[in-house]
Amino acid sequence: MTAPLLHLDSVGLAFGGLKAVSDLTIEVRQGEVLAVIGPNGAGKTSMLNLVTRVFRATSGQILFKGRDISRLPRQQIAHLGIARTFQNIELFDAATVLDNLLLGRHRFGGGPWWAQLMRTPSLTRLEEEHRARVEEVIEFLDLSAWRGAMVGGLPYGVRKVVELGRALASEPEVLFLDEPASGLNPEETRRLAFWIDDIRTDLGITVVMIEHDMSLVNAIADRVICMAQGRVLAQGSPADVQAHPDVVAAYLGG
Repeated sequence: MTAPLLHLDSVGLAFGGLKAVSDLTIEVRQGEVLAVIGPNGAGKTSMLNLVTRVFRATSGQILFKGRDISRLPRQQIAHLGIARTFQNIELFDAATVLDNLLLGRHRFGGGPWWAQLMRTPSLTRLEEEHRARVEEVIEFLDLSAWRGAMVGGLPYGVRKVVELGRALASEPEVLFLDEPASGLNPEETRRLAFWIDDIRTDLGITVVMIEHDMSLVNAIADRVICMAQGRVLAQGSPADVQAHPDVVAAYLGG
């Protein structure tokens, strides 16, 4: 069997005596769309924050392509090819859509300081390459109409797409989406489903999606993991997980 792209091995996270994540083991397979569901407080976002090093695991290992990343400095995670979006949109409101997306290119660097100071031809070519990559993302996500608009004045649904675009601009190998359908109307959610499928099939990016909207989960997820109380409660196909008696009990309070 092929080794998983990402493997959380018996990972724990505790804040004093409170265990947010406990003995959590999850595998993310290359090329899949994995949905992580569960009631509020299940530890879903804590799991994502552990992978992206917002929090440091108190136990266990987090392996990305076989390398333990659980103790790496936070700023190195994006350089490995891991990108994310946030529950609450994290963009620069006073900057344009284009400038926000260009921030996603930061992991590739801007050349040595002396080249930036002297504006060398090699630096100019690098900037042109970054701009071309961002323009591809703008076209992919149908953001052309808002390219030069200030993010702070955009509708909520468009801002969600801009944040997705910034993550894509970093050319990740695995993309974490933290409740991407939150606050979207049904039409925007349907469009999001098409984009996530294209991100996987056309761009070759593995997607891990934390989501409450089961219509979106059913539409695009290859596999579903349900968490409760910081642990994996059930995993399998969307239909199998939703029918699992422990999952039903977790959601209905049984």
